[in-house]
Amino acid sequence: MSDRRTLLARPDLADCRLEGLVRADRFAEVKAMRCIHPTAGVLEAPEDGSRQEDELLFGEGFDVLETRDGWLWGQARRDGYVGFVRAEALSGQTDEPPTLRVGAVRTCGFRAPDLKSGVVAQLSIGSLIRPGERRDRFVDAGEGGWIFAAHLQGVGAFETDPASVAELFLGAPYVWGGRSSLGLDCSGLVQQALMATGRACPRDTDQQFAVFEQPVERGALTRGDLVFWKGHMGMMLDADRMIHANAHHMAVAIEPVDEALVRIEKAGVPFLGFRRP
Repeated sequence: MSDRRTLLARPDLADCRLEGLVRADRFAEVKAMRCIHPTAGVLEAPEDGSRQEDELLFGEGFDVLETRDGWLWGQARRDGYVGFVRAEALSGQTDEPPTLRVGAVRTCGFRAPDLKSGVVAQLSIGSLIRPGERRDRFVDAGEGGWIFAAHLQGVGAFETDPASVAELFLGAPYVWGGRSSLGLDCSGLVQQALMATGRACPRDTDQQFAVFEQPVERGALTRGDLVFWKGHMGMMLDADRMIHANAHHMAVAIEPVDEALVRIEKAGVPFLGFRRP
């Protein structure tokens, strides 16, 4: 109960579900909301320019405990991360759960069910959709616009190969705390790849290293295995090549794992090991 990243509690205020487990001056119930922007940063502090710790995708839930000067403090439902989100990016949660998700690496939401009507949003893979009217080849996604139906999948229709999902992000820019095809970090890439195959996955590198405990020797590496350093990680595409979002290339890139091991070791980052999720 001590990891502040996933604990919705401060000395002055905490989630009522934590009463008896943590100390706080006051306990309150959360208000369920959802992200209505293509993405929304979950920030460390309620101020522009604060470090982004996580990111919500369109349609994802966020449990709000406090409203303060245009900011909402709460917890992301999908990976449990706690932080501040701009109030304008969220709307009241509906009782109707999402039934579709974006399956393409990125899709456009149009102003009308017409590809010439203008784009109102670009939604990343994994975004959650509560579909409205269906017209011709398009589905009304509310604030997300009208989306090409072939880019959507049922929320229970999962991919089978996480490495193939990771490859969809090749060339995407490196963004600390990002989880979308518009920009993401190393653990965000792995999280998105595993979630697309129906596997739960925590947000940060150290959390993933703790969860995925099965060690793998260098000579036994195979597609989908994970490579961990202190504060960094990647996914194997085969016995020799890995894909990772990294600050060296400032993008999602593929490189030989042995070259990455040498380069990152020279930078003073300790190697932790290989794991099989």
